[in-house]
Amino acid sequence: MSLRELITHSRGLPASGDGPVFAEPWQAEAFAMAVTLHDRGLFTWEEWAATLSGKLKHPGALDDASDYYHCWLEALESLIASKNVADSHDIDQLAAAWQRAAHATPHGQPIRLENDPDRS
Repeated sequence: MSLRELITHSRGLPASGDGPVFAEPWQAEAFAMAVTLHDRGLFTWEEWAATLSGKLKHPGALDDASDYYHCWLEALESLIASKNVADSHDIDQLAAAWQRAAHATPHGQPIRLENDPDRS
């Protein structure tokens, strides 16, 4: 399955005639990470589709699909953990470090992981 076919058949994917539509920069980054990891052979599109589908259908998923990219990110984290690239603890620690860095970064400045005040 090609990326174009995946996008065309992804239920809930916010898209226009030109491709996916992102409301926030992190959504585009999560999308790009999934495409890059697929291109590097970490998972097949079939694995991706099955994992994402499971996240979209889990109890608590929103009927209007407004949480689509949150499910996308959960699917990405799940595949990364299942392929032993990083475990969920490592992913959570890195996410927390980025949050601390974001809070420590002055408005208008780029958020960099080295801004995390707890980073050693």
